[in-house]
Amino acid sequence: MAMSLETPEKIRNLQRKLYRKAKAEPAFRFYVLYDKICREDMLRHAYALARANAGSPGVDDVSFAHIEAEGVERWLAGLREELVSKTYRPQPVRRVMIPKPRGGERPLGIPTIRDRVVQTAAKLVLEPVFEADFEDGAYGYRPRRSGADAIKEVHRLVCRGYTDVVDADLSKILRHDSAFGPPQIGGPAHCRPARAAADQAVAESADRGVGR
Repeated sequence: MAMSLETPEKIRNLQRKLYRKAKAEPAFRFYVLYDKICREDMLRHAYALARANAGSPGVDDVSFAHIEAEGVERWLAGLREELVSKTYRPQPVRRVMIPKPRGGERPLGIPTIRDRVVQTAAKLVLEPVFEADFEDGAYGYRPRRSGADAIKEVHRLVCRGYTDVVDADLSKILRHDSAFGPPQIGGPAHCRPARAAADQAVAESADRGVGR
């Protein structure tokens, strides 16, 4: 089914308002965001984005083809009901091992499609607030920025005479509570989808055994 990937104007307006408010008032705390994640248009657009990325089914073995055969709107309505009633719980992430170009393997986590949609909807709502809090020199996992942009900036700074490099591993910080929202995100409910995703169990793929 054809679905537009262009951000709907209603969602874009919300993102602009969130960004401007967070940027203009760093001390402001957003307490009413969870309902935005549950919006029908938000979930519909999140599904379109997840659908465009395609990908394999998760542990529930539900594919996009299966969802579309049963009816996307019906499926989204069921997912929205779980979110609104706060009965939604993410399923374990299916882990598969994929070969590296130079030998060896690396793990790849595959969430279920329902979890991908919820995570994408949460990203659409929370990202503008995070963006307002980021330093201009941050490039990782930001819209319209990439590793290539970071390399270009490093090259520019080297050409200007900067020579010192600080190499730090920040991976452990992602397990800290502060990683689930800048100070502007108020209350635990708004970060529930992010916390739930981080706490998801892992199920190894069938051909590599099963583990949790």
